[in-house]
Amino acid sequence: MAYAGAHGRRRHLRRIAMHWLYLLLAIGALMLAITTRSGGMLMLWLLATVGFLLAWVVGWYRNRIGEVSREEVAMVDPVELHRLRQLAEQRRREAAAQAAAGEEPQAR
Repeated sequence: MAYAGAHGRRRHLRRIAMHWLYLLLAIGALMLAITTRSGGMLMLWLLATVGFLLAWVVGWYRNRIGEVSREEVAMVDPVELHRLRQLAEQRRREAAAQAAAGEEPQAR
């Protein structure tokens, strides 16, 4: 994955560090839940733990998907796609015409 300059590297590092921060916060909230004596605080810290774990999983998933996703620049725009379809159709017609005439289709 290519990043443009220092700004791109900082943004990438911040994104990586953020979901690991959620995991640390989840562990901290779990420790607080274990050490509390109040039932209400126990529920609050357990909910916080679940929320931070969920945020960590979502961040981890987005980071993994972001590494394998295609760049928008590499995607084919509709005009180029239409041109490629026309070119493929033209080649099919030429191959069908050559097959009807009894000739061998030319390899390209």
